[in-house]
Amino acid sequence: MTESPNLVAFTPERLETVKEIIARYPEGRQKSALLPVLHVAQEQWGWLSSEVMDYVAGILDIKPVEVYEVATFYTMYHLDPVGTHVIEYCRTGPCCLMGGEDVYGHLKKKLGIEAGETTADGKFTLKEVECLAACGWGPVFQIREQFYMNLTNEKVDQIIEDLSK
Repeated sequence: MTESPNLVAFTPERLETVKEIIARYPEGRQKSALLPVLHVAQEQWGWLSSEVMDYVAGILDIKPVEVYEVATFYTMYHLDPVGTHVIEYCRTGPCCLMGGEDVYGHLKKKLGIEAGETTADGKFTLKEVECLAACGWGPVFQIREQFYMNLTNEKVDQIIEDLSK
């Protein structure tokens, strides 16, 4: 584990968690811990800046580009600051066929933002994603681990109201 020369550092508790994650893998295979370590990093900082990704690379003793490749591939990692609630909205065919376009339009209007934007109050970020693997229950969006399925404009209004409290 290499120390980072910049000011980015895990809290002592999170650093212990990272060490436990790395210990799950054989010696010399610490790169295998990359995904869960990125989750810990995102949990602490809310998103993955280049400084955070460089720090993770140092901890895992891998090249920064190896971290960037993974972080940019998966939509679950945020490469820019995001709101408290990141709404990942499915934009694939099955959801669109089940009314997803209308519901998505309503959601954008309700929040007053477009994809990739965050509301002025910092509560919501809207992110378009490919299939959320819930095709039979579309339209669908996900916030953290929670799936919201069979969405209607009324359901969207209620969800946003509940999360705004």
